[in-house]
Amino acid sequence: MILSKSLYTRGIQCPKSLWLKKYKPEVLTPPDASTQAVFETGNIVGELACQLFPDGKEVLFSRDYGEMIATTKAYIDEGVQNIYEATFNYNGILVMVDILHVEPDGIEIYEVKSSTSVKDIYLHDVSIQYYVLKNLGFAIKSANVVHIDNTYVRGDELDIDELFSVVDVTVEAVALQENIPEILETFETYLADRVHEPDIEIGAHCNKPYECDAKEYCWRVQRGIPEYSIFNIFNLGSKKQVELYDQGIVDINDIPHDFDMTAKQAQAVGNYRSSVTYIDKEAIDVFVSTLSYPIYHLDFETFQQAIPEWKGISPFMQIPFQYSLHIEHEDGTLEHREFLAEDGSDPRALLAQKLCEDIPRDVTVLAYNMGFEKGVIQKLASEYEALSEHLLEIHANIKDLMTPFQQKHYVTPSMNGSYSIKYVLPALVPEMQQAYKELDGVQNGGEAMQAFANLSKLDETEKEKMRNALLEYCKLDTLAMVKVLETLRAV
Repeated sequence: MILSKSLYTRGIQCPKSLWLKKYKPEVLTPPDASTQAVFETGNIVGELACQLFPDGKEVLFSRDYGEMIATTKAYIDEGVQNIYEATFNYNGILVMVDILHVEPDGIEIYEVKSSTSVKDIYLHDVSIQYYVLKNLGFAIKSANVVHIDNTYVRGDELDIDELFSVVDVTVEAVALQENIPEILETFETYLADRVHEPDIEIGAHCNKPYECDAKEYCWRVQRGIPEYSIFNIFNLGSKKQVELYDQGIVDINDIPHDFDMTAKQAQAVGNYRSSVTYIDKEAIDVFVSTLSYPIYHLDFETFQQAIPEWKGISPFMQIPFQYSLHIEHEDGTLEHREFLAEDGSDPRALLAQKLCEDIPRDVTVLAYNMGFEKGVIQKLASEYEALSEHLLEIHANIKDLMTPFQQKHYVTPSMNGSYSIKYVLPALVPEMQQAYKELDGVQNGGEAMQAFANLSKLDETEKEKMRNALLEYCKLDTLAMVKVLETLRAV
């Protein structure tokens, strides 16, 4: 059995996932652009964290792990104090320590994560490194997790001592040592059979601590669980969901009529079974009456930086770089305005200025799930004092197009019990769904975030093409809002 620390933590989440990764990787869902971006961020953060332990040497990656192990040993023998990607093997358990700090009386382990807290799965990650090094005879002084501190606000210069938090998890790593031999024995038993997959039922572990890349295979392919099922109504792993699933019930139509449910759950089941659209015309009319012309349909696009590039930015803060405005007049005419920042510089000040130029102080602003837009504007108002009063008036005038759907005033079976725009839009304006599919380059918010973050890597031709794709996507978002409101008015 050969296991890396990543395979070990995969097995901790689910031994079947480990087996599939080793013997049937073709059934796993390939990482999408967002997942790849997370990997890239992790690499960048890992490299930067090495500066906390300067003047070290890196063990360069090689498919020949024996070579990496030999290099690590040579560095230790040379008296190198800080070793990056120090590599060790004990009984087939291969670990690469992000940062190994070597002292005359022992070593310190530092595992670097691009998250903003210490998660339980990280303790397993550190514990297997501790296990390997302890069994190789090292005296371990401490085991630590290095993570991003999202309360840090960048000044003129980046301060990595403030950016990172170093958390000593030695006690937790030691406490997990007792169970590791039994865990490894379990893994070895599963992996000894290269033909038969482990018989492990689906459950909460499919999503925690990460959504498993075998979920599509285990849920859809093997069990035929539809996209909308009891798992959408009852929390995964909850007592009621388990009770139904243990009876072989997945389809919502098969839920017993006398099954104990909350009012909200019963309504979702009832809506699905009836296959009837429910519309509370009076409540919708009340909502529409709160909107006065002209209506400014607003949508922001934002991106995040694990390592803040500009003053005033915190790690993983939502940084607005683009907005679209469809201005709807009482006579039905539409006017469109937009802003897209240039890459490579802080976009916030110019965006805030343009937003104040494009949106007067005393007009109705409409957003879908307004908490996001309000949060962005609130943050801009706190950063730019000269624009603060105007921005806060825009903030105060925002209304939420999601309200009629969130309050269940408009419900159709195709919404699958959700008020997310992902389900509301195709239910009310099906032609818009096709319009999104026809977009070239950017078709959702995640893609927009990655596209802008990567603009500086493109040549001028590709950059111009991607900027146009971003503009078309964001423009469609606010046009979709116009169409949804139009449908509500027509009920």
